[in-house]
Amino acid sequence: MEQKLTLFELNQQIKDVLCEAIPGAVWVTAEISELKENRNGHCYLELVEKKGEEIVARARATIWSYTYRILKPYFETTTGQFFCCDIKVLVKASVEFHPTYGLSLNIKDIDPAYTMGDMLLHRKEIIERLQQEGIFGMNKELELPLVPQKIAVISSKTAAGYQDFMNHLELNPHGFKFYTHLFEAYMQGAGAVPSIISALERIFEYEDFFDAVAIIRGGGATADLSSFDNYNLAFHITQFPLPVVTGIGHEKDDTIIDMVAHTRLKTPTAVAEFFINGSERFYEQLVFLEEGVVRGCRETLDDKKEQLENYAAGIQRLVTDFVIVKNRQLLKKGNILQQRVSSFAFSKKYELNNLAHNLQSSLSVWMVRQDNLLGSRRKSFKKAVQEALLNEQAEVGNIKERLKNNVSRMLAKEQERITLNEHAIRLLNPANVLRRGYTLTLKEGKIVKSASFLETGDEIETHFADGNVKSKITNIEYNVNKEDKL
Repeated sequence: MEQKLTLFELNQQIKDVLCEAIPGAVWVTAEISELKENRNGHCYLELVEKKGEEIVARARATIWSYTYRILKPYFETTTGQFFCCDIKVLVKASVEFHPTYGLSLNIKDIDPAYTMGDMLLHRKEIIERLQQEGIFGMNKELELPLVPQKIAVISSKTAAGYQDFMNHLELNPHGFKFYTHLFEAYMQGAGAVPSIISALERIFEYEDFFDAVAIIRGGGATADLSSFDNYNLAFHITQFPLPVVTGIGHEKDDTIIDMVAHTRLKTPTAVAEFFINGSERFYEQLVFLEEGVVRGCRETLDDKKEQLENYAAGIQRLVTDFVIVKNRQLLKKGNILQQRVSSFAFSKKYELNNLAHNLQSSLSVWMVRQDNLLGSRRKSFKKAVQEALLNEQAEVGNIKERLKNNVSRMLAKEQERITLNEHAIRLLNPANVLRRGYTLTLKEGKIVKSASFLETGDEIETHFADGNVKSKITNIEYNVNKEDKL
């Protein structure tokens, strides 16, 4: 029967075999695919080996804190590269197999020279790839505007390099005005490449507005520049439709994006000065052109002034000759006209005298005739007026007689009507009524017209034709029912 082992026993045997097969530390080349630092200072990694894009080997690795505190700064200072993911390393590690946690590598040392060589090789491969694809110099072929004034800036908002760039641009001694807009991005670390690419994509949406793109950051360690040796970022710059100007702040070596950019400058301040100098050169050209235009205008004006003076002198001579000739002609025609006018005036004066004599004779005859006609008409009019006056006087007499008769009749009728009215008034006079035996009863100065207005005990005053009597009511009798009367 075959031997049966527990899992722990199996793992323990594997550990023993590995210890015998690999008794000490070995140097291993690999690529870091994952890297984590815990709060205790330990570093946990995942190492892989690739063929093309396929992972053919994978292992966990650990750098204990006391070793990691030494290896990390040693590696970064030597290589100028962050100790991070996606880099190839040559490490010295011991193989450990724990029955519970499995296989892992305990890294004890690292060779920075290997990584540096790999970085240089990787950088060379990126440059050759860009050249083979025919896009390495595409951004350089773009034409930078003569006066770039609308600039899209890719930088960190808080970076000192960005502040230096803005201050230098805004406080330029010539007072040139620039429009800038910041498209903020990370300028170092693992997030730098996607962040800068994202900024370029946002700028692309306003391609027609901006004149150029400035990618700027302040100075720093060489390790901070590793993000700028990236194929994807370089590819985006070569394909970008606007000229890209870089001011990465590192004077020793050019990064790949410096190589593919339209213009590479050392610092953000140098980028600002580049744009200012462009405006200054254009201004100087304008001044030169202005001076040339002014000089050309003055020369042209002098030439034209001389031509005009020559033209004026020639015209003056022609006018003088023309005036002399025309003056002679006018004098000659004036003499002829004067003779003709004198002859015409004499003949017309003779005709006017004859006409005046004939008119005076005709007027005398007409006036005599009119006097005779007016005398005859005056007599006829006088006779007609006398006849009309006689007729009117007769008519007025008739009207006067008729009016007199009508007034007399009307007065007689009115006199008769007045007499009748006086007789009626005399009959209705209260005094005459009282004389006929009637009396007038008053209560409190008011005439009593009905017994219903009186009550027992009331004092009344009775008026007769020859005197007044005061009485007191002791009894009232009605001819009809009192209530019906009311």
